Amino acid sequence: MSFTFTDDQRQLAESIDRYLSDKYGFEQRTRIRKGEGGWSRDVWKDFAELGWLAFPIAEEHGGLGGSTVDLALMMEAFGKALVVEPFVATIVLGAEIVAKADPERAAQILPQVAAGEHLLAFAHSEPNSRYDLPRVSTMATESDEGWVLDGHKAVVLHGDSADTLIVSARTGGRDDEREGITLFLVPGDAEGLTKKAYPTIDGMRGADLEFDGVRVGHDAVLGEMGRALDIVEGVVDRACVALAAEGVGAMQATVDLTTEYLKTRTQFGKPLGSFQVLQHRAVDMLSETRFAHALCYRTAGLMDSVRGVERARAASIIKAEIGRAGKLVGEEAIQLHGGMGMTDEMAVGHYFKRLRLIDVTFGNAGHHLSRIVHMA
Repeated sequence: MSFTFTDDQRQLAESIDRYLSDKYGFEQRTRIRKGEGGWSRDVWKDFAELGWLAFPIAEEHGGLGGSTVDLALMMEAFGKALVVEPFVATIVLGAEIVAKADPERAAQILPQVAAGEHLLAFAHSEPNSRYDLPRVSTMATESDEGWVLDGHKAVVLHGDSADTLIVSARTGGRDDEREGITLFLVPGDAEGLTKKAYPTIDGMRGADLEFDGVRVGHDAVLGEMGRALDIVEGVVDRACVALAAEGVGAMQATVDLTTEYLKTRTQFGKPLGSFQVLQHRAVDMLSETRFAHALCYRTAGLMDSVRGVERARAASIIKAEIGRAGKLVGEEAIQLHGGMGMTDEMAVGHYFKRLRLIDVTFGNAGHHLSRIVHMA
């Protein structure tokens, strides 16, 4: 599964790695994670000035028109550095949903997003929905002035800091039907909206949102009434590939940290790396990472040209693989580091936690294996 990058793509990856190596080391990330809001607006401003926020956005919407492979390169670099800024929430999910659902509205909103001036979050998952995307029970009731939203959204990525929430709600059908789901643009400070924000175990941010009679205008509807699920599924499939690329970056960093530890940590007067059984375990970690890397970019290369079942199958295959391989690599790294691997002071434990959260975001390995079976 060989994959050849263009010169521009190699330069993109090198420039991101260079910035993150210089300005986003583990100590800097720790300070950011423990600071107000759990991420840095100064770093976000840098991302905008460097063009990284614009890169995945289409040119007609104020972006640079990058491909899914370009996005994967960015996410791999972010995975190596454990970036905590709201790139997935605002760019991978929010901007892509707006672009797919309503191109005219995208032309108004996304230039601000690309400039780093507007944050988005996608509020879709609910307490009882698990990984079932059609299961939406939040209700939108039409009124003379517009719409009234009532319901509960759970673990909304960076939902606490979003200027605008993209909220899925039922305008028809039962709470497990494909038809009847509509998207709404809701101000992050809307009256009747309650946010319960918290850090997740991997250092990111989540929020539970309560909609209690939240009123929005008729113009808050994003895209076609009752037909949002096809768009949501497509965006989530692409997000699975982006998360897989982030996982590849985290796996590679984990392998590098573990290899260095085995070279420098001594036991019985010898480096740990001199013991053959530990060498074999380190090689297994590396081979899993290399295979996941190849499969990830092969999938990313397909995502811009396939649709429907073919796109869904490709996304589920890489998501299942990154969940399985990430678990193996992370657990091996913790065991090879010993008890210190889970302390807050050592980076390897943070990579392990991020890999576990990547697995469960938008469906764990078991869910996607089941999804593949049902597509057959």
